[in-house]
Amino acid sequence: MTHIDPEALVASLRRLQTTSPTTGIVHQLERAVDVVDTLFGYSGAGLMFAEEGKDLRYLVATDDRGRSLEGAQLHLGQGPCVSAYEENTAVTSFDVHVDPRWPKLADRLHPEVRAVAGVPVRLGGDPVGTLNVYQSEPYNWDESDIQALYAYADVIEQLLTAAMAAEEKSALADQLQYALDYRVIIERAVGYLMGKHDLTAAQAFTGLRKQARDSRRRVADLAAEVLGEGAGELR
Repeated sequence: MTHIDPEALVASLRRLQTTSPTTGIVHQLERAVDVVDTLFGYSGAGLMFAEEGKDLRYLVATDDRGRSLEGAQLHLGQGPCVSAYEENTAVTSFDVHVDPRWPKLADRLHPEVRAVAGVPVRLGGDPVGTLNVYQSEPYNWDESDIQALYAYADVIEQLLTAAMAAEEKSALADQLQYALDYRVIIERAVGYLMGKHDLTAAQAFTGLRKQARDSRRRVADLAAEVLGEGAGELR
């Protein structure tokens, strides 16, 4: 039985392909990851990109559990998403907590990150990052899952290519680097909001992102403002 509805996949891809380039490349990538997560019922999704030195860093994660997956792999330098990037092919795991390929990974993961699938995001045939999804229970990934992820990875490549055509390559790189660099500030702001308002990490991150979108601001800029206000309260 096919897990992914082909008609829903096609309709979703068409909507993403018609996204206005004026919204900014990082916002477009966030939207693509959100759609992958919600449309097909995965527990979470994320997007990782390689910096100039070829080290992967996470750019987008839909929730705290997804961030634990990306963070654990980056710390250890191993995992299904790292393998998808290094091998330039789809990599899946029925349950990463017992997968012998990455024995150290389970200790650093959120307990509800179990099944993981990742596919490479490419530019000109070469991998530049990975699109990743996870399930909170062990799960047998089928061919429709992999085809859907590859289809979204292709759309991400198209978004990057269109952005490069619309503006200087250096400006696009600056946008992506800005997002990568400011993830640390966002994480700190999430922690501050959790402590101040007794929120879970997911609630704090979702609220921060919603407020940023409602005010048409970057999440990182709002996070820096939140941290600045918090520092002022301590003086």
